[in-house]
Amino acid sequence: MVPHLTTSLTGPLQDLERVVLDRRPQIERWFRARFAEHEVPFYSSVDLRNSGFKLAPVDTNLFPGGFNNLNPDFLPLCVHAAMSAIQKLCPDAQRFVLVPENHTRNLFYLQNVATLKRILESAGLAVRIGSLLPDLAGPTTVETAGGERLLLEPLRRHGNRVGLEGFDPCAVIVNNDLSGGVPAILRGLEQTVVPPLIAGWSTRRKSQHFAAYERVAEDFAELVGIDPWFVNPAFSQCRGVDFAQKAGEDYLAATVEQVLAEVREKYAEHGITEPPFVIVKADAGTYGMGIMTAKSVDDVRNLNRKARNKMAVIKEGQTVSEVIVQEGVYTFEDVDGAVAEPVIYMIDQFVVGGFYRVHNARGKDENLNSPGMEFRPLAFETDCQSPDCAGQPGDPPNRFYTYGVVARLANLAAALEIEEMVARAEEPEALAESA
Repeated sequence: MVPHLTTSLTGPLQDLERVVLDRRPQIERWFRARFAEHEVPFYSSVDLRNSGFKLAPVDTNLFPGGFNNLNPDFLPLCVHAAMSAIQKLCPDAQRFVLVPENHTRNLFYLQNVATLKRILESAGLAVRIGSLLPDLAGPTTVETAGGERLLLEPLRRHGNRVGLEGFDPCAVIVNNDLSGGVPAILRGLEQTVVPPLIAGWSTRRKSQHFAAYERVAEDFAELVGIDPWFVNPAFSQCRGVDFAQKAGEDYLAATVEQVLAEVREKYAEHGITEPPFVIVKADAGTYGMGIMTAKSVDDVRNLNRKARNKMAVIKEGQTVSEVIVQEGVYTFEDVDGAVAEPVIYMIDQFVVGGFYRVHNARGKDENLNSPGMEFRPLAFETDCQSPDCAGQPGDPPNRFYTYGVVARLANLAAALEIEEMVARAEEPEALAESA
């Protein structure tokens, strides 16, 4: 059920796993209290990197598009978690409209939509697909990678509500990351919309997320008595960058050196001999676009034209002007000899499964979210939160519980991040009302 992994189990990470397992009651009480205080995203996925001396999130997606890659045996976990999330949203909910991405030629993504629809239907909802495709004249059937048939219907607006022909939904679930902006048809609705539109990549920034995560990691580290760096990647934001025109190059180089220096200091403190590196990536967006590895300032100063063009534009032709320079976390895990990293999926506050992103043409210090990657479903123990402590003497610690803990830290950070974004968005209204 679980792919065989060759993982470095020496050094501080093994200690971290044991610390986390030993403090499970305190950790679960801590999470319960935090999740009671903050409204977590409807769903999310977290990319983790396990370096053997550090386990940290490197990206958190609030519009996850890989439900088709989860182990189907764990569909009941998804359904139960969805029931919890729906109960919070609208206890008497009956009908949901699911709004997907427009790239209907990606059959694997369509399989994700079909899987998500099945989860919601199993939770007791009537679910139909409301498409934003501008040229969709009427109901259209498409086929997924798994051979399922999926009916796409044009989303229509009537006043402050959206729906489909003969279908007035209680709520709208968005599975479109809104990289190109928030469509007018979704603005100002009286229906509940999840995730909130402000969480789309047209407004969200990775640097904001990791600033919130830094606070969460520090609180967690104090709880369990560890250096927060073991679960938190260093980072810095860099604005005013234009890769095509080489604008902001000095600022970017200085930022890269600043983060590298911070990582070098931590490596020296903990006796780590690997060369430090950073990942430079667009501060907004996903799909593995606008990402590069740098081990020195020369790596960002000496980009050729092809590399600059690759960094300059991301999904939907959006120009990159802001980047996050993030500490690179090695991955010392592999599946069948190929470099691998775990991706953890959550609905509401619950871990519902995950998979390994695997790439046999990439190295342990490179981005694996790129063409040529494969996915291997990951079967977690029970609900990914209860550690399996009944193993035989000499068995390694249950890594899956620790994965789930770190992913939930990122989920909590996303809740704080959204709260702060909503508060900032409401400030002008509050000022106008006070005037």
